[in-house]
Amino acid sequence: MENKLQKIVEACEDKIAENIEIIDVQGKNTIGDYFIIVTGKNPNQTQAIADEIEELATKENYELLGIEGYRPGNWILCDLNDIIVHIFMPEDRKYYDLERLWN
Repeated sequence: MENKLQKIVEACEDKIAENIEIIDVQGKNTIGDYFIIVTGKNPNQTQAIADEIEELATKENYELLGIEGYRPGNWILCDLNDIIVHIFMPEDRKYYDLERLWN
């Protein structure tokens, strides 16, 4: 799991994601074990981060259950079954404040 987490974080870093947070949510919900929360500066960047994660999932044969919110790009969710990646625009990340909610 640690290797998968690290590769996803590296994919986000490759597209210059900011403020990368990993939250362990094991036992707190039924939808995943970890949340990775990142920020992109604009919809093009958030979409590029999502594209990089999708490419990684294909390359590494990770189960990608879906990508939601891609077209508007202000909050994109990439569901890799045990890891959920939330890609936010800054104002949306501040508004939803998932770190506070899940920590």
